Amino acid sequence: MQSLWTGRTDGSGAEHARWHQEIIEAHPDAPPGIALVGYASDEGVRRNKGRAGAADGPAAIRRALAPLARHTDIPLYDAGDIEVFDQDLESAQDALAQRVGSLLDQHRLVVALGGGHDIAWSTYQGGQLSGRLSGKRLAIINLDAHFDLRAAEQPTSGTPFRQIAAAESAAGRNIDYTVYGIARSANTRALFAEAESLGVSFIEDVECTPRHLPAVLDSVAKVIARADVIHLSIDLDVLPAATAPGVSAPAAYGVPLETIAAICEFLAASQKLTVVDIAELNPAHDIDSRTARVAARLVDTIANTLR
Repeated sequence: MQSLWTGRTDGSGAEHARWHQEIIEAHPDAPPGIALVGYASDEGVRRNKGRAGAADGPAAIRRALAPLARHTDIPLYDAGDIEVFDQDLESAQDALAQRVGSLLDQHRLVVALGGGHDIAWSTYQGGQLSGRLSGKRLAIINLDAHFDLRAAEQPTSGTPFRQIAAAESAAGRNIDYTVYGIARSANTRALFAEAESLGVSFIEDVECTPRHLPAVLDSVAKVIARADVIHLSIDLDVLPAATAPGVSAPAAYGVPLETIAAICEFLAASQKLTVVDIAELNPAHDIDSRTARVAARLVDTIANTLR
């Protein structure tokens, strides 16, 4: 793992610091900070009939993060990867949930690096296992071209928020779920109907352009106001294919990076952002590591904005 954290070194002082110089292995006695954990899995994508390769996403994001300059003193930790063996997605999801829950009890923010979007079910479960988040009002914001509310016999990268909705219902709660970037052409009428039945809020990709940014951030502010903690899920296929070619389902239209970055920064400044997952990076189809660099820039933006 340490071999991924390499890059240019200009000096040893804080004024020269880059990610690779400051991140250390997570340990039980570490002061609170930002903890990364990888989900090296594309089994959920395979089950969802997508193109494989997302299992290599966590390593690619770490490589892209490594040389970035640090502009905050919040400690950084790497808690390693959870992998899938023998297509046993469910066991890997449980293992990731346990690790996320443990990290949440110790750290200011947990960032889970995917991997398919089935990662979102695990990060949600991790929050439910965390004593720190117990009894808190949870809101989920998903930056995504898809609702990911599919019905399926097994968990896939297309089912996480349907699973979360069922879990919230079983606990006597309604899911508080908002999606920014929905592509109407990528979601059937049945999925829109399911979203409506669950009370899901969404803004379509065509309404997430920079000229619509004030309205988008006003919507985000309303989510923040009614929640105690925020779970941010970022599916990189929300971005235009030219910006993020290395995903399972590249977007023909997509939401500009300017909007996505602004949402991330706004949430990080709210002091309610608790867990983030980043999904669907597929290095096998990336061009010049564009998608990995975008993912790293978003993580870095969030890290630099936390207070």
